[in-house]
Amino acid sequence: MAVGLSQGTRGRRSAGRAKAGGRRREEAAEVHGEDGCPVAQTLKVIGSKWTLLILRDLLTGTKRFGELRRSLGHVSPKTLSERLKELERQGIVIRAVYPEVPPRVEYTLTEKGRSLGDIIEAMRAWGERWGR
Repeated sequence: MAVGLSQGTRGRRSAGRAKAGGRRREEAAEVHGEDGCPVAQTLKVIGSKWTLLILRDLLTGTKRFGELRRSLGHVSPKTLSERLKELERQGIVIRAVYPEVPPRVEYTLTEKGRSLGDIIEAMRAWGERWGR
């Protein structure tokens, strides 16, 4: 127990802080709209596991599914496929299917996808400086 505070006083202060925190979140939601802040919106697009690494690889150019899978290492084909479909749905990746046997499928970043390059470069630089 804190010195000079009774159990009841601490409880009221905590409840007051919780209410204030709730008000701040509500105010932030009003300022940034229902979808939340721009950082939260960006995380909805690129925050899933593997997504940033897929984008990192595609920033160097067009890749086939197998190339991405080998580059990423332990990603399952199902997960990679799901992430690529989501990126395609978001307008970040273009999926090109060529009528060959066996079928050839290539993935390329759109302009919107390439615009994420600065974010990924900043993360790389931060990781080199602080991540070790």
